[in-house]
Amino acid sequence: MKTLEFKNGDKLPMIGLGTWKSKPGEVYQAVLWAIEAGYRHIDCAAIYDNEKEVGKALDYAMKNNMVKREELFITSKLWNSSHRLEDVQPALSKTLIDLRLDYVDLYLIHWPVSFKPGVGFAQTREEFYTYGDVPLSQTWQGMEQCVDTGLTRHIGVSNFNISKLKEIMESARIAPEMNQIELHPFLQQDNLVNFCKANGILVTAYSPLGSSDRAASIKKANEPSLLDHPFVKQIAEEKGATPAQVLIAFSLHREIAVIPKSVNKERIAQNLEAMQLSLDDKEMSTLSNIGLTYRFVDGSFFTGPISPYSLADLWETV
Repeated sequence: MKTLEFKNGDKLPMIGLGTWKSKPGEVYQAVLWAIEAGYRHIDCAAIYDNEKEVGKALDYAMKNNMVKREELFITSKLWNSSHRLEDVQPALSKTLIDLRLDYVDLYLIHWPVSFKPGVGFAQTREEFYTYGDVPLSQTWQGMEQCVDTGLTRHIGVSNFNISKLKEIMESARIAPEMNQIELHPFLQQDNLVNFCKANGILVTAYSPLGSSDRAASIKKANEPSLLDHPFVKQIAEEKGATPAQVLIAFSLHREIAVIPKSVNKERIAQNLEAMQLSLDDKEMSTLSNIGLTYRFVDGSFFTGPISPYSLADLWETV
């Protein structure tokens, strides 16, 4: 398994199992299939509402000698309703109870958006905090305390643009070590990726296959399909690979970790096999010049008339 390396020498397997949108009753088996197939990196989050089931699978796998804890790399994420300093550690402690772990390997601020305690998704202006109420630096201080107390080995962010990364880095005692962002040939984010790499921040690609199975409420009409794009399908056919494997390999060739989600045993194994797929310069150029820019997870559900946040708080100009 190819890995990315943290500054302290810890290694992150470059392909992980994503668990966003994995339904209760499905994710338990998916995690076990993934571990059996050779996955050692599992990506989780409190808001996915399935960490208890993931934890049950991890517990079973470890107790039945399928894998040792030190062989696993487990990521989870701090939800928007726990951004106050006093709420960060309790949120991670709850995640650890659900995952049946003593620590996670990586803990991320899920979004640079803050809700009041107990809010799942803010529906009114009163349910939001502003950056004035809860600065990102305050949330990051809580993340640093999680490292100090041994609840996580590494900390980072998700869905952060360059300006928000700089804001944290200005006052950070422990610099962000990861930025997990949407990445694929339709959304390559070169400026953000280059900034992260120049500043020692690793990158993980989410929705690498286009997230076609996400909720209809956050989809737009006539969305383009990554998996069905002619360039992707042509390369897959020439390589004797699946379109998904081509898209996973695209990120791997950029030295970016990738977390495809599946609850299908065969596809889980196929996705991991993308590690063996080599794309040459011409094929990478073809994908890099695909001629279409599209963000599937656009964050608009956090913005609008009731919100103090705008899309400029989230994204770079693509």
